[in-house]
Amino acid sequence: MLKNHDFTQDRTKYIGGSDIGAILGLSSFRSPIDVWLEKTGKAVKQPDSLPLRFGSFVEEFVANEYAKATGFCLRHDESIYIHPTYQFMGAHIDRFIHTDGLEEPPTKILECKTANPFSRGQWGESGSDQVPMSYLCQAIWYMAVTGINQTDVAVLFGNTDFRIYHIERDMELENLVLDKALHFWHEHVLKDIPPPVQSEADCQLLFSKGQAQHSVEANSQTVDLVRRFHQLSQQSEVCEGELSAIKTQIMAQMQDAEILTHEGSVLATWKAPKPSYRIDTKRLQSEEAAIFDQYKVMNQASRRLVIKAITEQSAGNKTLEVA
Repeated sequence: MLKNHDFTQDRTKYIGGSDIGAILGLSSFRSPIDVWLEKTGKAVKQPDSLPLRFGSFVEEFVANEYAKATGFCLRHDESIYIHPTYQFMGAHIDRFIHTDGLEEPPTKILECKTANPFSRGQWGESGSDQVPMSYLCQAIWYMAVTGINQTDVAVLFGNTDFRIYHIERDMELENLVLDKALHFWHEHVLKDIPPPVQSEADCQLLFSKGQAQHSVEANSQTVDLVRRFHQLSQQSEVCEGELSAIKTQIMAQMQDAEILTHEGSVLATWKAPKPSYRIDTKRLQSEEAAIFDQYKVMNQASRRLVIKAITEQSAGNKTLEVA
């Protein structure tokens, strides 16, 4: 196993275990676009939320419960380990498991998790290898980087249900995951080309700013999507998932264009509303309360997609506004 302490402060230099599930489209919290923006330095987010802070706080407790249940020795190492062949593949391991004592090399990896009790349906029986796919990919990634052949996942549901799952190294699955990571790194990160969008949120992230009055001509597929969108919108029971997928595809064709046209008619617009302003009350209270305008803070809203109905004459277009 190779160590590199420099990676700990710059996540743009490597793909980590928490990234691989998102790259494969298996994460509930991040998309491939989120990872691409981070790795290319366009949007480096410092993850900070109550669930993340709680998970970090409880990690020590989960590790201690695992040690108590198994009798194994654990070692905590803050280093970033890197793959012996691919320098952009890194791993931050929760704990190394020494089944034969700390004097001997580690034989397993321990991943510590906390989970909502209502998510138990995503997990199999305790002692099995049935864990959520994003966690399975994380375990596969860590074994590939370290060369260790077993990973235990210890999870605490709420504060009453503690379980341990066992995952064995699978070289066929590992090679598949590494191939996907190689493709993502070389074809998207190094070439600075975004991966395909998967949601409206991806489009808002990728094309947050439009070019004023810039228009793009709709292809036949997008015209069909506009028709389908209005058909669904008029139904009493609307399929929200399909509507969202259609909006995502329309946004993906428009990119930074604000206007979508077809044969002289405007099919859709995607523009940001005029910025609004709010008073920065903290500065206002601590500095010069009388000078209001000097402390205005722009609040720029996200672009709003407006899809117009297709009619014979553009002047008769109907519009349907969607956030």
